[in-house]
Amino acid sequence: MSILAAAAIVPTRNLNLLYIILDCVFLGVLVGLMVWKRRYSTVLFGLFGGILYTVVDFGGFYLLSHTRTVYIDGILQGAGGTFAVLLWMSMSYGFTNFAFIWTMVAKDKLAKYWVFLILMWWMIAPSISELGGEATITTSRTTGAYHGWMGVALVASYLVLVLFLLKREPEKAFVNVLYLCFIGVFVQFGWEFSLLVNGIRPMNEASVRTLIVNSCLETNLGMPTIYLIYRLWSRRFNEDLTRAKREEEALP
Repeated sequence: MSILAAAAIVPTRNLNLLYIILDCVFLGVLVGLMVWKRRYSTVLFGLFGGILYTVVDFGGFYLLSHTRTVYIDGILQGAGGTFAVLLWMSMSYGFTNFAFIWTMVAKDKLAKYWVFLILMWWMIAPSISELGGEATITTSRTTGAYHGWMGVALVASYLVLVLFLLKREPEKAFVNVLYLCFIGVFVQFGWEFSLLVNGIRPMNEASVRTLIVNSCLETNLGMPTIYLIYRLWSRRFNEDLTRAKREEEALP
């Protein structure tokens, strides 16, 4: 095996059923708290993220590129078992990722609570799930088939954003591109790091590379588009889904 092959990025997770059950409970609690505080736009965007991740993971990685595999008790799962596991995983990380991003981009005054709850859960859930016994569910995917195209998309999207910002007066820039990039990197680093240190993602010769490359690339490539969606949405709706006032309507 060559050094390059040995260091190939193949993100893998080993977990048990209790982890999935507890995570579903946490998601229900998180959504309930957000609804209680009328963070309806955040909830909708989180649900959009979960659906998007499901389409990409099951439709793209499993059905089209055949780079996703799921094993339960050592048995390779077919479409049904794979979909069930990927639906949970995609809704979990899709919702938390997108809710995390939305609340940070919107600079929600309650962002510190949402981010704390999400980060705390990512770090502690694996330890609690050890009460459920050994890991019997394994998921993995190869990334060589599409990471290059992800890199192209990231560079192109940020280049378009920077060119647009350069055309405007500095004081009229509508977003700090460094802040946007920081959110995109940090949100994925948070759960990638928690998976690694808790042993859900196995430690091997590619672990550090997987952590760094995935964190810099996978969620971050969509940040310019996500911010565009946020701006378009927030011009029409407030966080509680009431109609947003246009600037001219707000003038006395």
